[in-house]
Amino acid sequence: MKRTLVLCLFAALLLQAPGARATRGQAQQTKTAAAAETPVTLDHGGKIASEYDGFRHETVVTLNSMTVTCDKVKGAQGVIRGICVNLTASLHCPGKQLDYVRYVRLQLAFEAKNWDNRHALGERSLSAVANGETLKLGEMKLLKQEIGEGWFDERMKEVLEVSVPYATFEKLALSEYVELSVGKTAFELRDKNVAALRDLNNRVRLAGR
Repeated sequence: MKRTLVLCLFAALLLQAPGARATRGQAQQTKTAAAAETPVTLDHGGKIASEYDGFRHETVVTLNSMTVTCDKVKGAQGVIRGICVNLTASLHCPGKQLDYVRYVRLQLAFEAKNWDNRHALGERSLSAVANGETLKLGEMKLLKQEIGEGWFDERMKEVLEVSVPYATFEKLALSEYVELSVGKTAFELRDKNVAALRDLNNRVRLAGR
């Protein structure tokens, strides 16, 4: 019994020795450093799906429609109320592979209470400010437009789309701040939108990364 007690006391003294404390401290520092290097993934809430389109012979990775804003759209005369903006993005890879992206398709859906907020022909030029750099993304084409029925129903919905090079999309996805402008309307992407674009970008395995 006494021998067991002596051994326990001896082990406790070893644990309190400077070398043992240093070893424990180094282990804790290593653990803390590893945690700091682990990237924190934002739960952006977007839905990303991948499928092969046999008709077009391409693999498409899509960020399904997600809300950008419903109250922070800027116009020529100031903030425009009553407009909701949704964003969809898809990466188009030829064949059954994710090593090369041929182009990226961006789609914006606008829903407004007033049909005067439609983007007329000539007011569909899309541009972006990404981390302070202005990017011209091209003219968007009208995919769908719906207006309310009757004199007192002024609701409007339109869907615009543009295709951009992958390198341009990658600049958006890797930016911390992105603002998009369509004609005279402009709006900022939320942190969750940018995180979703970054997540979409990470779904492809490009050479050189």
